Order: sequence, then structure tokens, then C-alpha cells
Amino acid sequence: MPIIQFKGKTAVESYHRVVPHHTLEVDGKLSLGKKPSLDGNLIIEGDNLIALKSLLPTHAGRIKCIYIDPPYNTGNEGWIYNDNLTQPQFKEWIGNAVGKEGEDACRHDKWCCMMYPRLQLLKELLRADGAIFVSIDDNEVHHLRMLMDEIFGEECFIAQFTWKARLYPDARAITGVSTDHEYIIAYGKTPEVRLRGGERDESKYSNPDKDKRGDWMSRSILGLADQERRPNLHYSLTDPKSKWTFEPAPETGWRYERSTMEKKISEGRILFPKVREGRPREKVFLEELKTKFPGLSSIILKPHTANGTEEIRRIFGEGVFMFPKPSELIRTIAQQMTDEDDLMLDSFSGSGTTGHAVLDLNKEDGGNRKFILVQQPFDTKENETEKVNICERITAERVRRVSKGYSYKNGGGKINKVEGLGGEFAYVRVGEQLMGEYRQLGDKLPEYEQLARYVYFTETSQNFDAAKVNKTTGKIGEWQGTSYYLLYSPDKKEARPLDIRFLENLKDKNVRKVIYCEKVWVHREDLSKFGDVRPMLVPFNLK
Repeated sequence: MPIIQFKGKTAVESYHRVVPHHTLEVDGKLSLGKKPSLDGNLIIEGDNLIALKSLLPTHAGRIKCIYIDPPYNTGNEGWIYNDNLTQPQFKEWIGNAVGKEGEDACRHDKWCCMMYPRLQLLKELLRADGAIFVSIDDNEVHHLRMLMDEIFGEECFIAQFTWKARLYPDARAITGVSTDHEYIIAYGKTPEVRLRGGERDESKYSNPDKDKRGDWMSRSILGLADQERRPNLHYSLTDPKSKWTFEPAPETGWRYERSTMEKKISEGRILFPKVREGRPREKVFLEELKTKFPGLSSIILKPHTANGTEEIRRIFGEGVFMFPKPSELIRTIAQQMTDEDDLMLDSFSGSGTTGHAVLDLNKEDGGNRKFILVQQPFDTKENETEKVNICERITAERVRRVSKGYSYKNGGGKINKVEGLGGEFAYVRVGEQLMGEYRQLGDKLPEYEQLARYVYFTETSQNFDAAKVNKTTGKIGEWQGTSYYLLYSPDKKEARPLDIRFLENLKDKNVRKVIYCEKVWVHREDLSKFGDVRPMLVPFNLK
């Protein structure tokens, strides 16, 4: 598989491992509901890299569906993501803001560096049967596909949808071509993940012969392969009643091989024509297809961006957000991947469309889906200068209004009331840092056993047994086939790293290992040679 290379990649490959954990603090005043907590719907204010890392202890492997709409990196944006990487070779060029400097040769590198650790964390949060959907346009779609292939695996690719985002052609297109489309890239957590598919037109089904198996429609039984490629599909077919014999078309053959066809004939599933010139057809019963869906088209013709803009204007009375996605689009994604009690995450939540879509779907089918929206307070340098807190004033406010109901004026000035969708949410802010740099605690560091107890409980939610600790190897326990290690010295003299030598000397029957250490001195490619190993930095700044 081709590997994507970009400036700064070595600095970000394992960066998601060392992003410090922070607290998540509920703001009761901005929440909706009587008892807001971290167990329900969440709207998180803060940088999504930190927020995603802070969600891992409670939500890793629990999210069924992820949708994100990251910056498209068009060169006309001023997006801000303050990834405080310490490597000098990274700091000298990444900066804190990317966008308007469109002539910058490293603009695409910076975008890849911003996305790489976030995609890594999103993968850890995703369920084994879950999927991630990413909106993007032509500026970065080719880079995104390579990032997704590398992080999720090219075998987990589901589809690249083309969405007709623009309703009318752009008369201002400087190339003479109106770019009317965007993309939605879909990957599963595992190769087995599938979407539900498209809707079936049931009007084509009826039961003219009163078949006990219910409504049916007929379809051709001609196949798709010539005799050279599939000789087993080329044979004479005889009607048991009329004794007429039918031959398949030389270039297609039949749909089924002989034994399968004979079984279908015995079950009354093959309809033979009443005239010799006709063709046999097959009965397809609607009841037997209830759990199967036709393929979902990779071309999404509606809704359009204009529908999302109109939604925002109705909810707020004005256009407070540029180019919002329509809730119908996100609801379609939710319908494809979620059941009634599933979790959906959007870590670039913008105007809160995903929260709106989840509540709307719950209202329709009586479900209890939950959402997690993450939005930093300022998306651009202009937002920051003007102190326009998008998360508080737009994201949360939109969800609040659609939950409780709102009114708007139509073109004729008539006031229309929109019924509330119901639902609650906790407004949460990314709080204090839990894990900091080494030697920040002063003269006294936590004892080995104290830190081991915290690490083990955080990882497993199980009681800690100090008798099972081996300080020499660093193993502090195991749970459900995973071994847990702590490489830590509280004397402030020796820094215990995770390196190749440690891994080569490790004798452990469990394939999965979680290793807390003071430093990580292993490249991503080398780490994969030792099984399923997850390195974590020791949490020095425990409160």
C-alpha cells in the first residue's frame, strides 16, 4: 500500500499518545436539563484534540457513528488549531494558524499534521461495528483518502460519496467550471462494517396469484457471464408443465447454476412464459427482503447547502454560520449506521447540525440515540479577535432551540411555530490538565503503588491488587486478555522509557499490552512488530 509522506509526519505519528488528559467540567447554567452529566448528550467546548483524548477513559470503543466536517483547507480560511508540539523541527514551521496564506508551500502538510492525531483518537473511540464519515472537497480529498487508508486500513474503506452541495451553478467560477460537489468519505472500524443501503420502492410488489408467501415482483434470471467465463451458467432450462425448453443468451447465461435453479423451480419461484418466445423470470418476495436493502447510491443529489443555510436562518432569524450542512444529510448518515440506543460523535460540530439530526431521528422513531458534539470556542482568528464563542452562541444554542421549539417568519411575514424535538444535553468545558511534563510536581512524586493503582483503575475500572505488581518488569496486572505495565521511577533520577530493548525482553502471553512510561522511544512501524501495544505517558500531574 502506498504510504503518505508529509512534512512533520514523524512528529505527529504518535502524538495522540502523548496528548495530556484533561478534566471535563459541566456548566450547569449552559446545559439543558435538570441533572446534566457526562453520561448523556454532551456539547464540549474546547480544542477537539484534547477533548477526544479526555473522552477515551469513558467512551473508547463505544461510538457507533462518527461524522466530521473538518476545515477544507481552501486557502481562504483562517482556521486555528493550537497543537502544542514541542519538537523543534515541527515548531519552526507549523505555527498556530493555517489558511489564508494560500501561497504557503506547506499548507497541505499542516492540514495533514492537524488531521493525523485527531483521526487516530477517533479510531480509538469507534466501536468495532462502527463507521466514520468525513466531509471534504477537492482540496484535500486525495490526502484524506491516504490518511484514512493508513490509519483505518484500506480494507476498511466503504465508499466515497459525491454530494451535490450546490443547487445552482456558480457564475463566478474563474476556471469556467462550477464546482457543485463535495465528498463524504466512509470507513468502517473493521472490514466487515456495512451500511444499511437504500430505500426500496415497495409499490412494485403485489400478489396477483394469492401466493401464501405474500407480495412479490418478478425479475430476469439472465446472468452476466458468457460461456467461456462461466460454463456452469449455460444450460437448457425446461418448464415442468409445458415441457418447453429455454436457452440463455450466449453472452449472459442464467443467474444461477443448475442445482440452485432446480430448487427454485420446485419451490414455485420461477415463472415460465405462456408463449415460446418469452423468457422465464423469478419471483422475489418482499417479506424475504425486509432485512436486506438495495445498494445506496454513491451520488447524493439532495439536500443542498442552501437547505442548511435556510435551516440556520429559520432557527436564528439570520445567517449566523457560513455553509452549514443540512440536518437531513447528517440524519441520512445516522439512519445508515445507528440503532435506537447508539452514540454518535461529531468533533468538528460547527453549528450543531449533528445534534439536530440525532434529535430529529429520535423524534421520528422513538429512539434514544445520544450525541457528543465538540466545538472549540473560536474557529478563526476573526472569531477570537471578536470573542465570538461559536460553541456557546451557535452550537449549543441551536440544539437548545430545536429541542424546545422555536418560531420563524416566512417570506410573507407570517409567524410559523416549529415543535420542539425534545432532548437534553450537558454543556461541558475542557478543564485542567491531568497529565503534564515530567518534573513539574516539585520535590515529591507519587509512590509507584499509588500511581499503579490510579493507572490500573482508570484502564480497567477494576480493584487494584498490589500483590500482583512486579516492579522489575513493570507489570501491574491484567484484565480480559490485556496486560498493563507501568514504567516509572519516583526518585526523579531515572526516567524509564518504552524502547526496543524493553519490548524485546518482554515475556508475556497476552498479545494486547498497555504500557505507561515516562518516555516513548519507539517508532510506530517498530511498535507494530510486538503485537497490539498501546503506549501512554505517565500521568505526573495527578490532582
